[in-house]
Formats: sequence, structure tokens, C-alpha cells
Amino acid sequence: MIIDTHLHPTNLVDEAWRHTGEPFTGERLLKMMDGPYMINGKPRRVDMGFIQPPPGNTGYRDGNRRGRDGIRDYMAYIADLCQKYPDRFIGNFTFNPRWGPEEGALELEFHVKEYGFKMLKLHANMHGYRPDRALDWLRPAMKMCAKYNIVVLIHTGDGPYTIPTMFYPIIREFPMVNFIIGHFGIQTGGNYSFEAFWMAMDTPNVVCESGWCFQSRIVEFAKQLPRNKIVFGTDSPPNEPGMWLRELEVLCSAPPHGMGLDEDGLEDYMGNNIARLVGIETTPPPRTQDEALARLKDTYAGLR
Repeated sequence: MIIDTHLHPTNLVDEAWRHTGEPFTGERLLKMMDGPYMINGKPRRVDMGFIQPPPGNTGYRDGNRRGRDGIRDYMAYIADLCQKYPDRFIGNFTFNPRWGPEEGALELEFHVKEYGFKMLKLHANMHGYRPDRALDWLRPAMKMCAKYNIVVLIHTGDGPYTIPTMFYPIIREFPMVNFIIGHFGIQTGGNYSFEAFWMAMDTPNVVCESGWCFQSRIVEFAKQLPRNKIVFGTDSPPNEPGMWLRELEVLCSAPPHGMGLDEDGLEDYMGNNIARLVGIETTPPPRTQDEALARLKDTYAGLR
């Protein structure tokens, strides 16, 4: 399977990014995931994705409920989608410590038990805290992540609060928790991809998300990183999955543009690495055109 670690469906207009003023619903997201996308000459789809609210919709606004009620409100649409499409969507719980660190940890536990969530998202810029100084705010949720084997996805790449190394204190304090450096350390205001690379090289519980990284740097980093250290993520919307799939597919081409990667290695990057981290059964890549088409028969009944 191809598994996207980073998706943002919403039934409300995204308060931060807007996206033309029309909500990017779960159904719109599924249509985008279905593609098909051509990978090494074979049609594929994004089979599953970790979903979370747009971060702009997870801050407090006048009239919102507070505490666990408020958290449950901003996570409600994601929980609904995970129940409606359990074979396509996996829940990613957005942890905003300003709603209460203990309350957020308890809501994480509720979403894990009730809806099968397998990931937690930290966005220190959107929620306004220094992660290296707000350890008391993060510890309750990290303890829950350790208890339930929840992977932590970290927004990184821009100041003042999401420079990757600012998360080293919490990462080192919780070596039993797996952390994903979101955007490979690249975002609106900076390029910290080399920080992300060395964190993944030097720290057993750190992996990097492929999306937003420059294509030539992906080749450079993939040559040195252990194969389990890169996972596929797009941050869609606004990003479109096909361009980031192509960025990984090019690893199969000859140097200097690629590195001669085999299809099993590509499948690790596109889905199997994150599957292993969260306990999803891994899958081999389709070996033939017919096998690829057979996997899409339910999505595209008339494709043949």
C-alpha cells in the first residue's frame, strides 16, 4: 500500500490557509487519493492516509467550548471520517497543549481507544509554545504515546518554534516513542533539512517525512539514511500527492538523478515504513501491470 502520513480534510473553511473558500472534505480527499498515479509505469492510488484537522482550526476562538469538550469538537470531523472510511483513513490526533496538557492527553487516549487513532501531531508555531521549554506541557501526551505506541508527527521548518532541534529534549526524554520530522525540516520560512537528516541519522526513534524536501536532497539523504528512516507524507492540501510520489519514484532511476533503488525499497518509503511503525501489515509492490490493475479494480471498475 501507499500510505500518506500527512492529510488535512475539513468540513469547515480552513481558517489559516482558506483554500479558495471551499472546505476540502473527506470525499474530495478520497477522490484525490484515488489518482491513479503512475509509479514505475504502473497505476497506483494512495491507499490509506493519516488525517488531522487543518491546524488553523485547532486554536481557541470566542464561543468555543473549553477543555476536553473543545478538543473533542475540533477533532469530531476526523473521528467521523475514520468511522465512515476505516479502510482508507487513520486518525492523527492534533495536540494543542493550550487546551490543557492533561485534558489533551486524556482525549488522545479516548481517540485511540474509541476510534483507533495511531498518530499525534505537534504544531508549536500554530499553538504558540517553545517545545524545548514547554516540556511540562508535552509530557502528559508523550506518556500516552508511549503507553499506546502512538507515533508523533512534528511540524517543522519555520521559526520561531518549529526548528527541528528544538524538539530534541522531548525526543531524547521519550526514546520509546517514534517521532516523524514533518516536512523534512522545510516550510514557509526556512530549510532545516540537514538538521532533520542528522537527527534521523543519530537518533534511533526519529524518521523524516519526504514531502516538502527538495528532490536532489532526497537522493542525497536516501543514499545515507537507513532504509527505514523515510516515510511518505504530502501535507495535502495544499500539496498534491503526485509530485511527492514522483520525488520518491525518481530514486529508482540511475544516478545522478536517482540511486538505482529497487521497487521493494520504494515501497518501504511509500508505505511499508510507516506501516511497520504503527502495526499495519506491509505489502509488496505490484510486480506487473495486471497485478497493479487488479489492486485498483474496486476503485476503477472499468479501468481494463
